[in-house]
Amino acid sequence: MDTPVPHRTRLTGWGRTSATTANVVDVDSATVTAALRETIASASADSGLSAHRGALVRGLGRSYGDAAQNGGGLVARLAGAAADAVIDAPNEEITVDAGVSIDELLRVIVPQGWFVPVTAGTRFITIGGAIASDIHGKNHHGEGSFGSHVRSLTLLLADGSTTVISPTVRPELFWATIGGMGLTGIVLDATIHVLAIETSRCIVDTQRASDLDHVLALMAEGDDRYRYAVAWIDLMATGKHLGRSILSRGEHARLDQLDGADLAAPREYHARVIASVPPIVPISAMNRASIKVFNELWFRKSPKNRVGEIQSIPQYFHPLDMIGAWNRMYGPHGFVQYQILVPFGAERALRQVIERLATSGAASFVTVLKRFGAANPAPLSFPAPGWTLTLDIPAGTHGLSAMLHELDHVVLHAGGRHYMAKDSHTTPEAIRRGYPRLDEWRAVRDSVDPTGVWQSDLGRRLGLID
Repeated sequence: MDTPVPHRTRLTGWGRTSATTANVVDVDSATVTAALRETIASASADSGLSAHRGALVRGLGRSYGDAAQNGGGLVARLAGAAADAVIDAPNEEITVDAGVSIDELLRVIVPQGWFVPVTAGTRFITIGGAIASDIHGKNHHGEGSFGSHVRSLTLLLADGSTTVISPTVRPELFWATIGGMGLTGIVLDATIHVLAIETSRCIVDTQRASDLDHVLALMAEGDDRYRYAVAWIDLMATGKHLGRSILSRGEHARLDQLDGADLAAPREYHARVIASVPPIVPISAMNRASIKVFNELWFRKSPKNRVGEIQSIPQYFHPLDMIGAWNRMYGPHGFVQYQILVPFGAERALRQVIERLATSGAASFVTVLKRFGAANPAPLSFPAPGWTLTLDIPAGTHGLSAMLHELDHVVLHAGGRHYMAKDSHTTPEAIRRGYPRLDEWRAVRDSVDPTGVWQSDLGRRLGLID
């Protein structure tokens, strides 16, 4: 087999900041093992790869910062085929290539009556990326993160060998790989739990909350009655309206909850992009004035209390995916996504963060609050019992870096942490404080990659690797 030829490519994360150039090679799940063995072995001689910069796998590039970048090194972009996925219906499991996206997988499995166990706010994430970032969704409060539903996976190690690992087979390596940001090896395929569904629709209840205390109380009292729950927060609101929100909670709709056209084609699944942002947006459309107007209209148009609305899977889970390349709306400087966790009992810290952001002049229209349930055993998994807040801010915002580091102090002092798949600004010290099992993770990584083959810009920036 011919060795794939790397080509120098400028890469960024979804936030379009901190670009670096790497030697990029395209491989698929069927040939990646042999191809990467040869490519890694010959990289220094044949592609100009600096040996100490190592290699990394990249999926669809939806990490917001530099997690899927490896400046000066090798980056393998991994593809796969959803049609090759094998469903084990009696055990409610599916085995799928790591390069397959959740978008591609849903198009295959939803019409057959299945759904992924966890999905983030975008479906354009590969299975390998979902494992490496241990993604979470609207159902973490009851069903945990993606890694909790992985039954086993095949991992390409630094020495070119492959191994099948699971929660009971090499468990230390398995849990180091879950949330390990691609730095323990390359996931080639995985067997994951899938959820049986009767329809491709969701039944959704929506409720307005007048302020932060109101939405926290609603979620604490009622989220456990729903499989899925998320709140959009108006980060422009201040004073007595601070933290006013729209709370959306839902379930997969049953057949007996449908009528009309929905009942005529109960598993029909369409996920469309209805518009795309042009390649060049000279200035950010996301400024404080425009977002304040948008947030006001969005809050007012939402019902005070609506029960039983039927929505499609894309409409409920992935609304932003209907706008192609929506990240371009932030203009040439891109944006920073900031996601934090504060434990239950630290609601005062959460209020401090929201109040500081609301009064700072920072503009965010994608501001999301969720409740997390129990953590899994992965040392670098982000979710743990508590509240998680996610927001987008234009990268050119005046004083942004200083403000975020100020908020970091509040979060860490409260016993919280940051999500590395979203990070583009924080420090090694913040990661050490937020992830007290970091040394345990490093020991496992070093045992399977003693020479540092797997590397990334994020790994170096945050001190995950030497």
